Amino acid sequence: MSAIADVYPELGLRITEGSLELRGLTDDDLAALGALAQRGVHPPEEMPFYHPWTDAPTEQIPLGMAQYHWGRRAGFSPAAWSLDLGVWVDGELVGSQGFGTTDYLVMRTGETGSWLGIEHQGRGIGTRMRRAMCAFLFDHLDAVEITSGAFCDNPASIAVSHKVGYVDNGITRKKRRENEVAEHLSLRLTPDALVRGDPIEVTGLEPLRRVIGLD
Repeated sequence: MSAIADVYPELGLRITEGSLELRGLTDDDLAALGALAQRGVHPPEEMPFYHPWTDAPTEQIPLGMAQYHWGRRAGFSPAAWSLDLGVWVDGELVGSQGFGTTDYLVMRTGETGSWLGIEHQGRGIGTRMRRAMCAFLFDHLDAVEITSGAFCDNPASIAVSHKVGYVDNGITRKKRRENEVAEHLSLRLTPDALVRGDPIEVTGLEPLRRVIGLD
């Protein structure tokens, strides 16, 4: 009998680095992820995200979280896809690490994005999960470049990018909240610049490579 991971291989993907695990999010995981986000992702006076999803009323965040991930699944194609993985440390769900791309078979690049529950910040988890994702993309999905970005008043995110090896790649102005514009720093990472953490182990790779057109 087939499992849903056979149909949508992201759900069978596991990337582990010691006590850290990145893996596909089941619907039950999405409910837990929404509850984590309800408890806070950043102070209310700050907004680290392009789309201010955390400004939604608290009671609407779990549904919004599930709808976002369902929409990403529904829109999957080899021409435009994303990896939206949950992050667990010592078996506890702490946040999400993502990567999105278009025309990957030609460009071999895309953008990382992530968030952590506020109670799990300041412990180095953000750096570990980004390093694990970037090592996976370079070593197992044949990426040649990875991009990221952060608003210039978000030094914690920029510091994580620099620790991983990203270099600054220009500043632009972006809309943040309604009627608010902020300067945004773009960043770029290449394989030789990646500052690696501990080695990663990967399961569920071959079905994912096939479905995105690499094999």
